[in-house]
Amino acid sequence: MIPGFSPRELKRALKRMGLDVEELSDVEKVEFYLKDRKIVIESPQVVVIKSKNQTVFQVVGEAKEETAGKEQREAGVAVNEEDVEFVASQAGVSKEEARRALMETKGDIAEAILRLRERRGSSEVQ
Repeated sequence: MIPGFSPRELKRALKRMGLDVEELSDVEKVEFYLKDRKIVIESPQVVVIKSKNQTVFQVVGEAKEETAGKEQREAGVAVNEEDVEFVASQAGVSKEEARRALMETKGDIAEAILRLRERRGSSEVQ
């Protein structure tokens, strides 16, 4: 946690200051979603520090940044750019139409392709 202190001593000192400290041991990944990018920390050390008024999460690990172009997170659904390109090519539509279909189907690639083909087929008949 803090260099020069044993975890036991640090825990006692923080307890005297009214803070409870707990280390989370089974954390696999932490992700922060920002407007234009995502920060991913794999296999982090996570410490929870609780006071009367708030809870603080300390996350330590190697961070990787991903841009929004690689993966977009909209309406709680993560849409991979490769999936968008695949759906667009299979259904014969624009990337934007493919992205909308993937959002509607909550990322289900096969369902998105089927819906787009049905729409395209019904618009060609008219």
